[in-house]
Amino acid sequence: MTEQETTFQSMNLSPSVLKALQGMGFEEPSPIQKKTIPLILEEHDLIGQAQTGTGKTAAFGVPIVERLDHRSKRVQALVLAPTRELAIQVSEEITKIGKFAGIKVVPIYGGQSYDRQIRALEHGAQVVIGTPGRVMDHIRRGTLKLDHVKMMVLDEADEMLDMGFIEDVEFILQNVPEERQTLLFSATVPDPIAKLSRRYLKEPVHVNISPERLTVPLIDQVFYEVREYEKLDSLTRILDMEGAERTIIFCRTKKRVDELTEGLQARGYTAEAIHGDLNQVQRNRVMKRFKDGGSEILVATDVAARGLDIENVSHVINYDLPQDTESYVHRIGRTGRAGRSGTAISLIHPKEFRQLRQMERILRVRLQRRPLPTMADVAEKQREALKLRLADEIQRGVLPAYQDLVMQLAEEYDSVDIAAAAVRLMVDKGRDTASDEFGETGAEPGMVRLFLNLGRMDRVTPADIVRGMAEGAGIQGSVIGLIDIYDRFTFVEMPKDAVKKVLQNVGSIMIRGKSVNLEPARPR
Repeated sequence: MTEQETTFQSMNLSPSVLKALQGMGFEEPSPIQKKTIPLILEEHDLIGQAQTGTGKTAAFGVPIVERLDHRSKRVQALVLAPTRELAIQVSEEITKIGKFAGIKVVPIYGGQSYDRQIRALEHGAQVVIGTPGRVMDHIRRGTLKLDHVKMMVLDEADEMLDMGFIEDVEFILQNVPEERQTLLFSATVPDPIAKLSRRYLKEPVHVNISPERLTVPLIDQVFYEVREYEKLDSLTRILDMEGAERTIIFCRTKKRVDELTEGLQARGYTAEAIHGDLNQVQRNRVMKRFKDGGSEILVATDVAARGLDIENVSHVINYDLPQDTESYVHRIGRTGRAGRSGTAISLIHPKEFRQLRQMERILRVRLQRRPLPTMADVAEKQREALKLRLADEIQRGVLPAYQDLVMQLAEEYDSVDIAAAAVRLMVDKGRDTASDEFGETGAEPGMVRLFLNLGRMDRVTPADIVRGMAEGAGIQGSVIGLIDIYDRFTFVEMPKDAVKKVLQNVGSIMIRGKSVNLEPARPR
């Protein structure tokens, strides 16, 4: 089997691990995972030379979970990490990989109470991740028993060397059974690390992964610090501030893609989802609309977006950071093509700062940090855009009839008040005309309310309605306004012009696979 053909499924992993990886957004193995997981599962000792940010935690985390005796509560795998931050990060990732396998992972590191760690170890732990100093302390206290360890991992060995931990590491290696599998991961292999591997590893296989270099200098790379609960609202403000013409947003899972697409559509953005669950006909339809400008945002997983040839993508947004640095390079390379400039934006949770900094070191770039735009910032941006539109109109030349009208009004009113009133009329254009043709429907000014014969009982969501009407009637999803869903029916508001297209094409509109009845609503 070639490396290109290697998938998580082809590695014969257990269903519980495959399910966990899918939930974590690992659609396919990274290069180091492709090369090392099969070797580790075959119980080889291994030296993995790879930078942090290449997906190496899963490279040893997956085999650890696979090789554990899940019935035993004894420590069977020990991972040494140079810092408490990395120990916590590795612990969290292996916990996620073993989520459906029922394994117990305990991190032990300096700065945390010994009593808490001792209690956790007494309750049983199959995997321990720790810093060398604290692991050594627990060994000496007799609170960490390693006589059943069958897998030993040294993560970021060169960093442990730089921090002066090599003697501690040797002490720990001498206190685990000789009949074990030892895995050493390091960005570099200096002489002391090579000497350590010769002494403690048995005929190790050497795997070397060279990360890609960033070759897109025209791309502005920026990030915003965002908490998970505020991600969607922050994203919409960023989109409004950026004025992005054509944007690809990346998520780590198919479920995440669908949820984000629905959230954007419900907020009036013309967003489309593309991931592995779409058949080729659906995929082609989505891509055609995006290329033709029928939708402004494409929300995608990494695999689904591979090989897409799309011009004039102004922005790439990492809604979720990818699992490895190479995926980041592939993502942001979607913008800034053919000599054009582009912008790559990443939304970073505080827990991801370590991963961000490691990625920057690998790629030798520094992402610019920006403060999240406020609602006031967005409003000011919209005012600036309006000012530019007015300036363009003035440059085109004003018709004499309008000049005469303004001159007449200027005899009674201040010229600034006249201009402000004209702007308000332009912004609110059409508000008072929509009800003329359709009668009073109880909608907001300038909108028409339609009655739709599907509701909660039909499991209809706002995204279903926006998608169905946009596809069936050929309208922009962003023009759809308020959507009120009741048990057996729904009210949808939209401008008069859109209503005309919807009613003309009602036979083509399908929502959740059902034909619909639509008609102007009677006021409540």
